[in-house]
Amino acid sequence: MIFNNKRILSLRLRQRLKGFLLLGAGSYLLLVLLVAVFQRHLVYVPTIISMDTARQLAVQRGVVPWLNSHGEIIGWRMPARPPANGSIMIVHGNGGTALRLSDLAASIHDALNLDAYLLEYPGYGQRGGTPSETSLLAAADEGWETLPTNYPAYVVSESLGTGVAAHLAQKYPSQVAGLLLFVPYDRLASVAQNHYPFLPAYLLLQDRFAPVDWLAGYHGPVKIVLAGADQVIPIARGQALFDGYRGPKSLQIIPGAGHGDTIHQSPEWWQEVMNFWKTNAPVSISARQKP
Repeated sequence: MIFNNKRILSLRLRQRLKGFLLLGAGSYLLLVLLVAVFQRHLVYVPTIISMDTARQLAVQRGVVPWLNSHGEIIGWRMPARPPANGSIMIVHGNGGTALRLSDLAASIHDALNLDAYLLEYPGYGQRGGTPSETSLLAAADEGWETLPTNYPAYVVSESLGTGVAAHLAQKYPSQVAGLLLFVPYDRLASVAQNHYPFLPAYLLLQDRFAPVDWLAGYHGPVKIVLAGADQVIPIARGQALFDGYRGPKSLQIIPGAGHGDTIHQSPEWWQEVMNFWKTNAPVSISARQKP
């Protein structure tokens, strides 16, 4: 009788344990499914403003609308004093809007006398659409094709924009005269896995920006700036991008800097960047030529 009671108790414990395990597995699979379905809400965190607000901010920050061939605003520009020394496209990070980097555009514009262009992503700021890898890269292509073709063009990126900049270098390797990547990453999937170690984020991610792969066919100068105390993109991810690039490159790590602290630089610093670009630019890149 005692033996039977113990056997029954053991069976009940096994059944409860099995039930808990099934419940846990089901809950985990549900979490994975929810993340897979709503992942773009985790990847992209756009700030949306009205067109009137955008125009008011643009006036305050000294930029004018950047239009596509249909007369639509795709970003903002800060024309150089003629004659310009070149043009520069700035592709921003995940938070805020392109107008958030107007101070960065002004710093580059004043130090180097470049036409500065701030690309706005679909679904961000005043621009319609939905953010995704496809829409961001298409917007970058559209913007690039509107730039002047009679002098060199450069690209500066921040954070998420690393993938956009690397795409432009991959697609227009003979046109991009130089890259500057603030707080970049090698693969967005690796960053996602770091933030969600309890999920198969590397496998789930749909928008797989992969700068380390996309830069394989580019041979122009690339400067990378990393934040020593970056809590958003681990410094190892930027280091991996630098290590994987085979062209002319320069690495700067700013000790103690956070993710948003690296873009504030002096005119002298920007002049050094331009010297690096010019010194290491392929001979064929002196002005943009249409493919």
